Amino acid sequence: MQEKIISGFSKLTKAEKLTWVTRHYVADAEAAAGEIAGFTHADERLQQVLDRFSENTVANYPMPFGIAPNFLINGRVYAVPMVIEESSVVAAASSAAKFWLARGGFKAEVLSTVKLGQVHFTWSGDPARLRLAFAELESRLRLDAAYLTENMEKRGGGVGQIELIDLSDREPGLFQLRIAFETCDSMGANFINSVLEQFSATLEEFAAAHPALQPDGKDLVVIMAILSNYTPECVVRAYVECPVDRLAGACKELGPAAFAEKFRKAVRIAQVDPYRAVTHNKGIFNGVDAVVLATANDFRAIEACGHAYAARDGQYRSLSNCTVEDGLFRFWADLPLAVGTVGGLTNLHPLARRSLDILGNPSAEELMAIVACTGLAQNFAALRSLITTGIQSGHMKMHLANILHHLGAGEQETREAIEHFRDKTVSFAAVREFLNSFSGNAGVVSKAP
Repeated sequence: MQEKIISGFSKLTKAEKLTWVTRHYVADAEAAAGEIAGFTHADERLQQVLDRFSENTVANYPMPFGIAPNFLINGRVYAVPMVIEESSVVAAASSAAKFWLARGGFKAEVLSTVKLGQVHFTWSGDPARLRLAFAELESRLRLDAAYLTENMEKRGGGVGQIELIDLSDREPGLFQLRIAFETCDSMGANFINSVLEQFSATLEEFAAAHPALQPDGKDLVVIMAILSNYTPECVVRAYVECPVDRLAGACKELGPAAFAEKFRKAVRIAQVDPYRAVTHNKGIFNGVDAVVLATANDFRAIEACGHAYAARDGQYRSLSNCTVEDGLFRFWADLPLAVGTVGGLTNLHPLARRSLDILGNPSAEELMAIVACTGLAQNFAALRSLITTGIQSGHMKMHLANILHHLGAGEQETREAIEHFRDKTVSFAAVREFLNSFSGNAGVVSKAP
């Protein structure tokens, strides 16, 4: 076991890191090292850029970069870049985009763009004295952070409301400054955290010196200062709507009215049943995350925020909604999306820059709309499949190529299999059986576990 522990790993060269890992953790060390190293980019300058994004890198982990065309959003047509490894997601989003293209397309409106930060601190004194001095404290906080906020304010952003939150009923002596921020086209994490750290220093200095807070002021301790990835006031609404009779063509087996009502009930199930809601919302994030990744935004923060937002009333629910009223079908989602189009990896990652270029170099608010509409499109496509043919029909056909590759099928077998399964249900067992029955192909499946 001792040989698997190392000191100074970060100081090794990339080649040395890879050699050490494969030698100590992989049975076939030489083959593994060669395979992993093979994903290093041939362009050394680009590889250096990629290496700086993270630590202890030994290679790259490629992901498919796809395009979903025909997205009509607020009257403008987009080809949406999507980075995702799951079969059928891009195809489903594209299908939904094409369906709604002839029915007015997607609409989106940004409801708010406020982001939040917090300074958590403890203080043993009377909360009333803290509230009494708060107006002075707020002025001091803004003054001391002016050097950080000046440029953002010139762009129309900066620090908004500052609130004093008393949490001492839940944890003795615990308080919080909750600060609203507007960060314009940047996601703003570095800006927000820098301001919060300055606020922390100001808060401790202010408390130690202000007469109204003595003698307890010197005991005020900042626990931490950090942005919140929960942004319930940074929300975009994406929606589609049309007369029910215009849903003709959504499903061969159901008429427009029957389709609309079955679709509405499917959404309603996800609103009342958390077990269904999780899978339902995962489908929305299939679309959301793919665009967020393509533009080098933080999909982890967006996922965490979205799921918290889905449970904001105490029960986890669907992020999308549907109504069928007075002959009108309406399907929409309100999504909290803190994204940026300037700064961070959006400028550093070459494909992220190209993604934004393909999208017409949108503002942060426009990108919010694109991301939300892609998530809604994915949700529409998934629900349409679920209530008609079933999810496996389309998904497994898209997955057929992966199954064939896994079973070691050659070019001719692959062509024959694609033709054979054109009107049949795809499953791993069915594909294996087909390949075994194919002339001269009995040994193919031996490559599979």
